[in-house]
Amino acid sequence: MLLKVVKTTALVVLTICTLNAANFNAQAEKDRLALINYFEAKFADPAKNRSTFFPYSTDDELKNNIMGGLKHADFALGNYAFSKNGQASYKEIKEFPPTEEWIEAGEELYGKAFANGKSFKTCFPDPVAAGSNYPMFDEKRKEVVSLTLAINECLKANGEKPFKTTKGKMAHLQAFFAYSATEEEKTVNVKIESKEAQAAYERGKEYYYTQRGYLKLSCAACHVQGAGQRVRNESLSQLLGHTTHFPVYRLKWGVKDKNNDGLGTLERRMSGCIKDEGQVPPKNTSKEMRELLYFMAYMSNGMKIDGPDFRK
Repeated sequence: MLLKVVKTTALVVLTICTLNAANFNAQAEKDRLALINYFEAKFADPAKNRSTFFPYSTDDELKNNIMGGLKHADFALGNYAFSKNGQASYKEIKEFPPTEEWIEAGEELYGKAFANGKSFKTCFPDPVAAGSNYPMFDEKRKEVVSLTLAINECLKANGEKPFKTTKGKMAHLQAFFAYSATEEEKTVNVKIESKEAQAAYERGKEYYYTQRGYLKLSCAACHVQGAGQRVRNESLSQLLGHTTHFPVYRLKWGVKDKNNDGLGTLERRMSGCIKDEGQVPPKNTSKEMRELLYFMAYMSNGMKIDGPDFRK
């Protein structure tokens, strides 16, 4: 009888623990589904939704360029998702993508031996997992670990100098990882499985929606409420799908680089975007930046990884 009671109690405890673990992402899921519903409603019929979502768009834009009827998966293309003109240019460039040489450079780095005889294969035995599992919450360390941080920690642990966090070798290696995940048709799958992970997500969300800097802007002002609106000659992209395609090759970066290496990490793009908002960005591997990326990546859960990719 006692054994039966013990077994029953253990089963109840296990069930409660499982339910609690599943509930840590409850709010995050509400946020993600609400974001999907918001953007699908916004782009269901742009002309009809003009007064609500597109008050500054011209008649020509609404009639000839901004596309309607978009669904969840479509938004992975950034502002190419809703721009007819942009999408046509994007498809042409994708036929001969400017990222191939950097994927090859990353693959070479992946297999190159360190001075101690080990290599990145020691830290990242599966490049597909490396390209699809970050950012992640490390339950042992009780913190968010980004791919950029993990790569530099691997280098330091093996007596090597860390890479720059924005471009060059860091972006090349990440391009190879992203390509590996893309080839296997992996999707973003960020997990929140503890109260600490939940708190990290909430801090990242708070940063995204908080107004800062002398312009008093938030990330959301441009990429949630402002998504689809034109700023100078560019249309603002939407939060949904923002992390699926990094690292990216940007024309702006390529023009500035003497080797036309315009490939950059997600941290590079976020730092630049935050500066444009009139804010001082967090350091690229800081807790604040990593938690911001963790929140953003969760918002893209379920979307296909498509990196490295091209953006203007």
